Amino acid sequence: MTRSLCVFFAGLGFALTTADSSSPAFADDIVVTNRMHHLRQMEPREWSTFPEKAEAARLELKFEAKAIAGEGCLSLRQQNIKEIWTISLNGKSLGKLHRDENDMQVYYEVGDGIVKDGENTLTIECPKGRKADDIRVGEISLHETSKTRILAQATFDVAVVSSPGNAPTPARITVLNEQGSLQECLTESKGELAVRPGTIYTAGQPVTISLPAGDYRVLAGRGFEYSLAQEKLSVRESSSVNLQLSIERQVDTTGFVACDTHVHTLTHSGHGDSTVQERMVTLAGEGIELPIATDHNVHIDHRPFAIEAGVDRYFTPVIGNEVTTKIGHFNIFPVKAGAELPNHKLTDWDEIADSINQVDGVKVVILNHARDIHSNVRPFGPALFNDAVGENIKGWRFRANAMETANSSANQTDIMQMFRDWMTMLNRGHNITPVGCSDSHDVSRHFVGQGRTYIRCDDRDPGSIDIEQAVDSFVQGRVTVSYGLLTNLKVNDRYGSGELARVGGDTVKVNVRVQGPHWTTASRVQLFANGTVIRETKMPASDDSAPAKKLDWKTEWTIPRPDHDVHLVAIAIGPGITGPYWKTALPYQPTSLDFEPTSLGCSGAVWLDVDGDGRRSSARDYAEFAVGLSEGKLESILQKLSTYDEATAAQAAFVIHRQSGLDKQNPFLSGDTQTAVRRAVPHVQDGIQKYVDAWRRNQIAAAR
Repeated sequence: MTRSLCVFFAGLGFALTTADSSSPAFADDIVVTNRMHHLRQMEPREWSTFPEKAEAARLELKFEAKAIAGEGCLSLRQQNIKEIWTISLNGKSLGKLHRDENDMQVYYEVGDGIVKDGENTLTIECPKGRKADDIRVGEISLHETSKTRILAQATFDVAVVSSPGNAPTPARITVLNEQGSLQECLTESKGELAVRPGTIYTAGQPVTISLPAGDYRVLAGRGFEYSLAQEKLSVRESSSVNLQLSIERQVDTTGFVACDTHVHTLTHSGHGDSTVQERMVTLAGEGIELPIATDHNVHIDHRPFAIEAGVDRYFTPVIGNEVTTKIGHFNIFPVKAGAELPNHKLTDWDEIADSINQVDGVKVVILNHARDIHSNVRPFGPALFNDAVGENIKGWRFRANAMETANSSANQTDIMQMFRDWMTMLNRGHNITPVGCSDSHDVSRHFVGQGRTYIRCDDRDPGSIDIEQAVDSFVQGRVTVSYGLLTNLKVNDRYGSGELARVGGDTVKVNVRVQGPHWTTASRVQLFANGTVIRETKMPASDDSAPAKKLDWKTEWTIPRPDHDVHLVAIAIGPGITGPYWKTALPYQPTSLDFEPTSLGCSGAVWLDVDGDGRRSSARDYAEFAVGLSEGKLESILQKLSTYDEATAAQAAFVIHRQSGLDKQNPFLSGDTQTAVRRAVPHVQDGIQKYVDAWRRNQIAAAR
């Protein structure tokens, strides 16, 4: 059946005749538009993958129809929805597009009497958008039957099991239609399920899924550590199919627990879409073993909810809190039940830290998403932070003992930015644990556990993890950060992340292991010393002939023994995940129109105790020693710095500036000083220039 109709775009002044080129689900379907339309809320464009000029800011489609007696249904395809877009038919609201950047096929109920004889008008718009949002929406059809009837055309039962043994397992099930879109299904969110269009989390029970007749691809996995199973499925009207998908653990995490330090719910934070009951199922489905409850300014215990959902054997909940202030967000844990809340209304970092320290049980304080703007404050932005030396230019003291480096719901455009900041803070002299987390408020848009922290501790019983042991290990930095890859670092066959390695002889042996399931790949691994790359190796290309082969790659480097203490960090980089079963999220507050999705695994820091004093001597320690030993004589300072590294030179530049007065002109701008610096060895010149460049960024930001 083919229908021609006239479609008008508001503000564009042209008409388009469309025809139904596909087979409708029912004979009386009306194709409102059979193509995708590019809309933009606010300028400039959001991403370079969209044309510079959008079709319109809103979509208005006029079409001829006969009145529908009883309930009808509207189906459409949507992509890249970030803001709130509303759908109305003849002025009656049908709902909102799903706030999800994924490609989705979704459905909306059309109430009795909304469709009228003659001309009808469908409108999609973003009436209260606050940010630029490029979207695609289209392939819209009006069905003269209810949403329930369309989605109940066919059913299939799917069970996910873990091999060996084929025991039922919690999992994430993904349903894709022929176009590769997430297909909305008729499966209700209950205590053992969490359901969104094309995504069903199960606590381990078989799931009955209803959907329109057609051809689909069904996938199942259980987060980063597991393989991905998939099957093609054809279902016809009134048919029923049984499907079993088998997954296996492919990433060796023996002796580590998977922790997500940043977990929210709609129930207790008031935004996002995951209820606390759904959160329990998603935690089990993504394989998180130590989740920290961090709803805003409340202490929440997830254990009763985990028991209610029957998933308490899969993870050990920890009470925490995201202390959400106007000058920064701080995740704290563990919190003892009944502890007093810290004062989140304070506006001084020292006072906030003092208030947190009064909370019973707390040992971990994490600075969250420090490059993001909240309440017009960006803690690690140039208006507050010199990122060459890790100094707050307003004198705010850093009293956290951890910081987020990979937040999968609040990615940086430059995925390495927060890792560089962390290594700079180590150079500054802070003992800080790097953190991977999800900051998830949702079931499937920004899902739990994509960013995670592996903590070295006893992992044999995920339902009864020794929280005290895990927290102590976390504070010591005995962790590795995972965002689609897992990287472990070992020095001289003995020392791992968070440890102080006693080194002798002329060389140091460094071993790196990079892991991932078969659906991830890595392209290179880098070794950093005090934040500078000293070794880099390209990873071998993946073997396309063995698509189910897991990633498990090892390399060994022998490096010269440094002249002074340094921290070593290994980071593996690879392409991001593009499949909707675990898709790499877009940056939260992008700094560029261009984005290259990336997977990453970062070891914790291993400190080399070269000087043998049994402590971690930082670049700042050495800088203050060099400046003090030289009695302020620049030539002598520069000569002394030649025996250290670039990080120490940058720290020394700050120390010299501080001695001359930070409120005064930067001493490195004078002609005599510049002449002296140009005679220094290259790494000293580079370190000082990095400080000066960062200081200039501070000055520019302060002047705005």
